[in-house]
Amino acid sequence: MCLILLAWRAHPELALAVAANRDEFHGRPAAAAAFWPDRPAILAGRDLEAKGTWMGVARSGRFAAVTNYRGAREPSAAESRGALVTKFLENGGTPGEYMKGLSPQKYSGFNLLACDGEELWWMSNRDGAPRRLEPGIYGLGNLLLDSPEVEPDKARFRAVLDIAPGVEPLFGTLAPARIVNGQYGTRCSTVLLKSDSRLRFAERTYGPDGTEGETVRFEF
Repeated sequence: MCLILLAWRAHPELALAVAANRDEFHGRPAAAAAFWPDRPAILAGRDLEAKGTWMGVARSGRFAAVTNYRGAREPSAAESRGALVTKFLENGGTPGEYMKGLSPQKYSGFNLLACDGEELWWMSNRDGAPRRLEPGIYGLGNLLLDSPEVEPDKARFRAVLDIAPGVEPLFGTLAPARIVNGQYGTRCSTVLLKSDSRLRFAERTYGPDGTEGETVRFEF
């Protein structure tokens, strides 16, 4: 299960805090988080098959992330779900404007989170209209937002934010949800911490046997 834990305006020092696991087939090629040479304003990992991303930020402070909806795979989908993130990071409109302008039927089942620093929105093409989210703590897996399956993960996330909202403690929060499997498992964990003037982004990769790989860190 992919997992995104997110605190929006729910901490006195942070406007946005995100901790996320990306679960995917190990055979699907991907590049580690970096600023993209062809889109230098975007910082994200990259799916080298469809050229999109599962989670990223822009130098402007915009953030977006996507998860698949469990069991939803339409072979005729016109576009990759990773394009939803890329297009928002390059877009100049609000999250609400962006989501309302999408054609959700063009994609396989998805959940999309998008934030421009002023508003945080969520939508799924397995639910109703896009929704603006109030300040709070949220969890997203491969069902709808705040499904019961993510409640234990949200509780760990909340506890870490109450004590020490740092990069390493948040990586620790994600560890119990990691999947170790030779074919399909947790490929990387990502932590994003954003105040009104500073953004920290860290990604840690994992091998098929769960071995910890490289950790890359960015701050701007």
